[in-house]
Amino acid sequence: MQLPTDQNATFDPLSTAFARDPYPDYAALRATGQPVFYAPFDIWLFSRHTDVQAAALNPLSLRSLDHLMTAREMAEERRAQNWHDMPFHSRFVQFSMLNADGEVHQRLRKLVFREFTPGQIERLKSGVESYVGGLFDRLGKRFDFIEDLCAHVPGLAIGRFLGVPDEDCHALRQWSEDIVQYFDIDRTDERKVLAERTTKTFYDYLSDLSNHRRKHPKDDLISRLITRWDAGDLTEDEYVSTCMLILMAGHGSTIDALGNGLNALLRFPDQMARLRNNPQLMPTAIQEMFRYDAPLPFFHRYASDDMTVNGWDIPKGTKIGLLYASANRDPEAFLDADRFDIGRAPNRHLAFAAGPHFCLGNHLARMNMEAVFSQLLIRFGHIDMTAEPEFKSGLSLRGPKSLHIAVR
Repeated sequence: MQLPTDQNATFDPLSTAFARDPYPDYAALRATGQPVFYAPFDIWLFSRHTDVQAAALNPLSLRSLDHLMTAREMAEERRAQNWHDMPFHSRFVQFSMLNADGEVHQRLRKLVFREFTPGQIERLKSGVESYVGGLFDRLGKRFDFIEDLCAHVPGLAIGRFLGVPDEDCHALRQWSEDIVQYFDIDRTDERKVLAERTTKTFYDYLSDLSNHRRKHPKDDLISRLITRWDAGDLTEDEYVSTCMLILMAGHGSTIDALGNGLNALLRFPDQMARLRNNPQLMPTAIQEMFRYDAPLPFFHRYASDDMTVNGWDIPKGTKIGLLYASANRDPEAFLDADRFDIGRAPNRHLAFAAGPHFCLGNHLARMNMEAVFSQLLIRFGHIDMTAEPEFKSGLSLRGPKSLHIAVR
């Protein structure tokens, strides 16, 4: 079947209503029964679970078409997308393992794959739990779950994972947010300046830290990557971009996942009570938090050649939008999909993507989530929301800006 040329649904991911609750809009897209072309983004959006999964798994579905373009075409594309005139961002952010395909992606992923195994992540667990406990000890009876607690956790965990000194971890959150904000569809010149400036700041910091760590190596990822860099297994740009990617991919998304998770528990008090009484359900509860309100609801792919996805003929060069959040609420894939169920099994959600780009950091994210929610439910018998949360706007991120609660 050819992709349809008519608009069968309205879709405004920059609207206030979408930020507050995007799921009715996703349901409207799924109800059309076909991919929906949204002209302002020049992209085909896949909203049903079966289509999103099939597109993500298709070997012709790639993150970049650079290898199919001439240098002039690549320059024109970057200018059209306002990706140009960003020397540091271009070197270390626009190119990364996440945006690479084929042999380059496989090589870079293989270099760090062993670092993300459950066994490696387990080594961080006690330290993160202790740190989270210290944060809880300093909280009062009313606080902002996001700023007073969640915002501090991923930076510390990722910093220790990479090898960043604890005293520098506080800067990681702001750097991550300043760089990641430019990936959304609202790509203004002001956002561009911020992303480029912050990328250079992070590069300068990594350069200084790497020079020190080369002389004084430790048992951390930075030291091991420096060894691979010196051995010629990766270039300086690949080394820096990999460190930046680990920060950006795991920082803000984990904060958002924590906020979305508590928001779900508060709106389904029966499930909060169930989890409190059955702490062994924590692993499935965390999986359900990711399904129910995915912190990274959208990623793109390109058709590297003419391809077919579930009967839809997609021409070479077509940009495809994978709406993971919509797929995770598809009633064709999940029973009672709009209900938050901490015991849901099986739970084949797509919050961590699928295929070659399946999220490497999923074990690290879940470890952070378990450290926070286990202690939250043990320490406080009652948790109440004191104000309706305001959610971030845009298509690429999903999470509350703040989540004010009272506990006792």
